[in-house]
Amino acid sequence: MIDPFGRSISYLRVSVTDRCDFRCVYCMAEDMTFLPKSELLTLEELERLCGAFIRLGVRKLRLTGGEPLVRRNIMSLVNNLGQHLKTGALDELTLTTNGSQLAKHAEGLAAAGVRRINVSLDTLDADKFCGVTRWGKLDQVLDGVFAAKAAGLEVKINTVALQGINDDEFDRLVGWCGEHGFDLTFIEVMPMGEIGELRADQYVPLNEVRARLARNWTLTDTHYRTGGPARYWNVAETGKRLGFITPLTHNFCESCNRVRVTCTGTLYMCLGQSDSADLRRPLRASEADAQLDDAILEAIGRKPKGHDFIIDREHNDPAVARHMSVTGG
Repeated sequence: MIDPFGRSISYLRVSVTDRCDFRCVYCMAEDMTFLPKSELLTLEELERLCGAFIRLGVRKLRLTGGEPLVRRNIMSLVNNLGQHLKTGALDELTLTTNGSQLAKHAEGLAAAGVRRINVSLDTLDADKFCGVTRWGKLDQVLDGVFAAKAAGLEVKINTVALQGINDDEFDRLVGWCGEHGFDLTFIEVMPMGEIGELRADQYVPLNEVRARLARNWTLTDTHYRTGGPARYWNVAETGKRLGFITPLTHNFCESCNRVRVTCTGTLYMCLGQSDSADLRRPLRASEADAQLDDAILEAIGRKPKGHDFIIDREHNDPAVARHMSVTGG
């Protein structure tokens, strides 16, 4: 699949649910209204949809949410998608999780062929963690992180940089990840959905974070890539990698190889744009895949060059109305 700007689309992110057991302050409002369960694709439909993308050239598949591991019977989908790894049709199956349900699923994920996961963790302070997630418990997440490590999964920690919340912990997070053998990626706040707070008050430019970290850590550039948007540096003192995802200070649109599908079957060709394609209708219109394939290819032909994210005092409204939890990060 080639988009209008010559980029090969080989990476699909699939939101299996918009529901989450946390209410992170940069992601959603505390009183969220979630989609009726009747609007969600069944797990069988999600599997068929993923199969269509794999057939059309997707080599990397990431399951997201909301929180993917709160979806009932999610491991049946993971196990079935893992069969594409065995045939060689898929290079990688992975997921992004908040870690709350990871302790009970880590061994099953490894058995299904998942080799690495991303865990969202914004602070190592229990009180701050409760404040950021509103409902979360740090010990439960850390139990999940170490269960994943014990199961042989490669863990990468994702941390959203938040002004006045975790901006005093960046060095601690680098050291902690190095101690336990985890790569770490910092992410800029993205202006998606109403959250009941001003994102300009949360936003920390990551060029400032990198400059601050460089005072205490030896950072050297690397060409390492995972297929995602992060740019990585090696940390000499820990031997681990440090990534930065910078949709605002330095966007990564020129090399974007990704599209996203929601749990309702809506395909978004760009995280930061509202143009979409309804894949649920062709999915349910026929047991044959011709209509579905055509709808996917038509949508890829409309993938935009990039997003228009801006956060400052004059641009504090969301760039897109949907919340991150709907699109799947």
